[in-house]
Amino acid sequence: MRVSIVCVFAASLLSACSGYAPPANLSGLTADQLVAQMGPPETRRAIDGGGTRLEFPRGPYGLHTWFVDLDATGRAVRAEQVLTEQNFNRINPGMSEDEVRRLLGRPGEVDGLARSRGTVWSYRFVNPFCRWFQVEISQERTVRSAGYGEPPECSRRDNRVLIP
Repeated sequence: MRVSIVCVFAASLLSACSGYAPPANLSGLTADQLVAQMGPPETRRAIDGGGTRLEFPRGPYGLHTWFVDLDATGRAVRAEQVLTEQNFNRINPGMSEDEVRRLLGRPGEVDGLARSRGTVWSYRFVNPFCRWFQVEISQERTVRSAGYGEPPECSRRDNRVLIP
């Protein structure tokens, strides 16, 4: 009895993860087929050439965000996991918050700055260290600064590090 309960639980976990990333061969899938497999996208954006970009933030603590591009006929042509150091390095002071969203997607956390000076967008990502990428957005809705920081779960007082 106990073994069968464990097997059912394990199977349910595996099936819950099946829609985590886009299918390996997504070429030609329609938006409806992707949504059936991955759930609804957080954002839909128009892209060059008459296509659409679907944004799928994923995972515990938001360690991945997948962008899936559809061509003008509504068929999938490309998928990319965008929470990477290469993309973080493209964030520069003066960029608009929309430009940041187009590169990195929705932030995992948004915190206000004191005296209404703006917000800080935080992005968790897969890395061997306990860090996240943060973007300071000014009141004018442009990037004031960006860099790596330590998320709160890494500085617990009991010296236990919780890594998602």
